[in-house]
Amino acid sequence: MKTTLTTIAAACVGALLAAPLLASTPAEDQEIWQEYFKKRFPKVEESDFANGVYSIDPVGRENWEAIEEFPPYEAAISDGEEMWNTAFANGKGYADCFPDGPAIAGKYPHWDKDKGMVMTLPLAINECRQANGEEPLKYFKGPIADLVAYIAYESRGQVINVEIPDDPRALEAYEKGKEFYFARRGQLNFACGSCHISSSGSTLRTEILSPAYGHTTHWPVYRSKWGEMGTLHRRFKGCNEQVRARAFEAQSEEYRNLEYFMTYMNNGLELNGPGARK
Repeated sequence: MKTTLTTIAAACVGALLAAPLLASTPAEDQEIWQEYFKKRFPKVEESDFANGVYSIDPVGRENWEAIEEFPPYEAAISDGEEMWNTAFANGKGYADCFPDGPAIAGKYPHWDKDKGMVMTLPLAINECRQANGEEPLKYFKGPIADLVAYIAYESRGQVINVEIPDDPRALEAYEKGKEFYFARRGQLNFACGSCHISSSGSTLRTEILSPAYGHTTHWPVYRSKWGEMGTLHRRFKGCNEQVRARAFEAQSEEYRNLEYFMTYMNNGLELNGPGARK
């Protein structure tokens, strides 16, 4: 059954969202999604949602801003830049795959018509490597996070503008990502939206739950909990495991479609990665 925001609104975001949901095109979903958060957090400037939980947590923001004076992801940016500028064994490099240079994060994720799938930046990086005879990088952490951190840094300020083209397969990928986001799973029976829509701004244990609007703007991140850099799909995996659900592989169709949906919801916000989080 096709998942529509109409069918999940009452459970996840209440009457504020349920009332206007007579149709459910991606553009209508996006408008309703963004208006919901602007009304839920009226004191937050829309552009500030790109800062995640620190847009609504003044105490946490002070600590975060202090950390950003000497950001823990600086080494990752430096290592990623070195990777970008180091030639492959065949003499070619990343610039041969990405001729527009490293400031390309704003182009991802996107629908790849020829492949019939959502293409993410880490997946494109590994396709580049394999096309040039190099081993693919592991997707959760390590060199892939460093390289994406450098690309994200070079792409800061780009405005998210994910498109869903006139291709039924692209719309299906979007719908699958949306369905994943609102599906309850695991022994705790939580959906992504349970925490980050209807409970956003609430406190769970000692953590303030961040609003979903802005979640994809600042990756990869250095998390104090990890003690290292990690990718967006590593976070997806961790969230699934926290609700005691089976996690999917990084760059699985499920996670790529989820990233496609979530990033589309953030259209209009600026990229500001890499980031630092608890």
